[in-house]
Amino acid sequence: MASEWHNALARARAEAPFLARALDRQPALASLLEAGDADAALEWARRAGENCTSVGLALRRERLAYATALAIGDLAGAFPLDMVMVELSDLADRALDIAITDAITRRVEGAEPAGMIGLALGKHGAHELNYSSDIDPILLYDPQTLPRRERDEPGEAAQRYAREVVKTLSENTEEGYVFRVDLRLRPASEVSPLAISVNAALTHYESSALAWERAAFIRARAAAGDIAAGERFLDMIGPFVWRSSLDFGAIDEIRRLTARIRSNYKGPRDVGPGFNLKHGRGGIREVEFFAQTHQLIHGGRDPSLRLRGTRAALNALAAAGRIEAEEAVTLGEAYDRLRVIEHRLQMVEDHQTHALPAGAALDSVARLDGLKDGAALVEELQAITARVAQAYDRLLDGDSPAEPVDAAPAPLAQRLGKLGFAEPEKVAERIGEWRDGRYQSLRSPAALEAFDAMLPALVEAFAHADDPERALLRWEGVLANASSAINLFRLLEARPGMLEQLMAVLTLAPTLAEDLGRRPGLLDTLIDASALNLPGDVDDIAARMEAGGASRDYERQLDRIRIVTGELRFALGLQLIQAVHDPLDIAAALSRTAEAALQVAHRAACEEFARKHGRIANSELVVLGLGRFGGGALTHASDLDIIYLFSGESGAESDGERTLGGTHYYNRLAQRLSAALSVPTAHGALYDIDTRLRPQGAQGPLSVTIDAFARYQREDAWTWEHMALTRARVLVASDEARAKLEAIISEVLAKEREPHKLREDVLAMRSEMAQHKAPGGPLDAKLLRGGLVDLEFVIHFLQLRDGVGLTPDLAHAIDALVAARLLPPELREAHDFMTRLLVSTRLLAPDLAEPPPAAARALAQACRCETYDALLRSLNEARHAVAAAWQQVFGLELEMEE
Repeated sequence: MASEWHNALARARAEAPFLARALDRQPALASLLEAGDADAALEWARRAGENCTSVGLALRRERLAYATALAIGDLAGAFPLDMVMVELSDLADRALDIAITDAITRRVEGAEPAGMIGLALGKHGAHELNYSSDIDPILLYDPQTLPRRERDEPGEAAQRYAREVVKTLSENTEEGYVFRVDLRLRPASEVSPLAISVNAALTHYESSALAWERAAFIRARAAAGDIAAGERFLDMIGPFVWRSSLDFGAIDEIRRLTARIRSNYKGPRDVGPGFNLKHGRGGIREVEFFAQTHQLIHGGRDPSLRLRGTRAALNALAAAGRIEAEEAVTLGEAYDRLRVIEHRLQMVEDHQTHALPAGAALDSVARLDGLKDGAALVEELQAITARVAQAYDRLLDGDSPAEPVDAAPAPLAQRLGKLGFAEPEKVAERIGEWRDGRYQSLRSPAALEAFDAMLPALVEAFAHADDPERALLRWEGVLANASSAINLFRLLEARPGMLEQLMAVLTLAPTLAEDLGRRPGLLDTLIDASALNLPGDVDDIAARMEAGGASRDYERQLDRIRIVTGELRFALGLQLIQAVHDPLDIAAALSRTAEAALQVAHRAACEEFARKHGRIANSELVVLGLGRFGGGALTHASDLDIIYLFSGESGAESDGERTLGGTHYYNRLAQRLSAALSVPTAHGALYDIDTRLRPQGAQGPLSVTIDAFARYQREDAWTWEHMALTRARVLVASDEARAKLEAIISEVLAKEREPHKLREDVLAMRSEMAQHKAPGGPLDAKLLRGGLVDLEFVIHFLQLRDGVGLTPDLAHAIDALVAARLLPPELREAHDFMTRLLVSTRLLAPDLAEPPPAAARALAQACRCETYDALLRSLNEARHAVAAAWQQVFGLELEMEE
């Protein structure tokens, strides 16, 4: 036995410069190894970092000692491969855990590493690390339990800890490094922070994860930090990894990935100098993929296959009858031997290498392994890799992986030409580029198969678009931003009506198309059969926005508001452009959505603000809606016109840690609420908030007391402010505050006015508006003379003069004025038509010019007209009805543009 240790040490010193230097740096360890005392050598390695001045130094010395002891024991035949890999993996666990704890306790003294999770993936997760392996952890955090300083936001603290962990382990100092850390397996690594919140990770794996991520999580385990929280997380995503239905598409997925690896592999195909033991044909990766493919296919129904280790998985597959027992033995033995040679390559200079060297260096690796020379090693590896490649090719049902299919076959260009495309060859080439891996959503064989199946219908739909080039650009925006679209492609093939919906978005509605390009997740709206239903009431929508809200932090609550609002606005836009519902109902639904967003954001902002500043007793922030928001009829382009008020006394103080006086408190809170509704987050923007209708306009404070608002409206408000007040509606308030404010509004609107002075004010205001706000085009139902603005002026004048129809809903106000014989009945129809046109043009003709033919047809259909010409006639009739009412009410002729 002693001779084997002596022989191992001699080979190490002669053939592995890294090991020779390591032995010289650690004479005490070298003596223990010389004596063949394996247990004492490992114990010495465990204690090598004691009494060091820093965690980083201690870990580097422990790692060097372990690498040395394990290598010599391996070369001596005393440490089997499994033991070596497990010891290295356990070392990585300890190092990652110590680094996490150190990062946290240096920031928060005495804190436990609660809420910071280190998941081990790849070889680390499988307890199969090699001598010079990277580790590929995913770092997660729980904002609720993560230790941090009071002034630190959870996300900021987590990123700081993650950076410190990477530095502690990866930085190469004069003492070397511990482990190189690669965090690229985290969700959306191109854009995401180094540490991901648990909720964000769950959302990713539940909705947008890719197939390769399923394979990665076969070997995942909670290795460091808050291990209990990590295990709970892995349990939650278990259904994502292990699917109950047989997923034979996984074979094609791995096949395509292997083909890409081999096509990118620049080394020699045959075993020899330069051959890569990991990526080459018949190498380590193919054994791993062989096992993982079968696990993905069958593991959902057979829990016995859910093992992390490669050899353990092969044995389990054989025991379950999924592969032949002989095949499991052949591949398992090949895997072990390839891993041993991989270790020998890395022992030489502690480099993360898998390629066989040439000449004397190859002979040196062979002698380190105990072989005669490089030729003997190559001969052995040729036989091993041939057996692996043969088994793997059987898995793929062929002698070699499938090559990528032709990206742009000639028949496509011919078909495009027949469909009328101006440059069919260029378009065919462009479609070929989509399929050549340019877009992530089209990189799997399953996605390509589904895409090819629906491609004929897709190009035909593009051919019928008003502007095929622009439609293609918008479609490319969807492909570029979507992580996966297999289900969508399959549904588009199976449901032609759904393809029609998508094409309507891409070709008719620029605003919706841009939203879809930025947020491909909105495609799920098309998949959901309920997408063509109008949303429920405000409480129903608010409940959707608050789903799971009790466990969410403030930023996540704001994201949730944006997600639900975006989905509903997109669905309502789809309903509009396809004329599924009356645009009047769409406008009301858009208003309910905004009101729900306001209420949920109000609750969240008040809670968040109270954490620092407390609350003011018997006082609250009240929100008043005006304009189209107050009237309950928004468009897709509407701002939210609101006024912030607060109940109670302005001099009262809050009871929080940072006390604020009433006026300061509610102005700050109003700013916070406006930001909650308007500032873009990762899920986009929400609404533009317009507060210029508040008392004293932009010069006044953002929020005043209800009593101050009442005094202003009674004593100082201009006529135009009272006109605006006719459309005021209390949106957020307690019952008591609501009743008080509604009584004030009713009192102000019902007060007696001098008719002649009121008429002069109204006409002067409309004249000034006409000078500064010209119509945007022939479809501007709002600003064209005889349009909605003129109708609103007529209505508001009569409301204030006669005290009739004092309701923020213009349609109901018209009905009341008609009943009082103050307006002709035809004005209700004129109002409804022009409101439909206003709501519809915001999507179908946003520039208010005459739209192209398909959009013009869609616009007419939305407005309940048979043709676009009929729509223009209806607009003309509605405007003349308003002009007649203007003449009747004001005694003046309205100048009409024809």
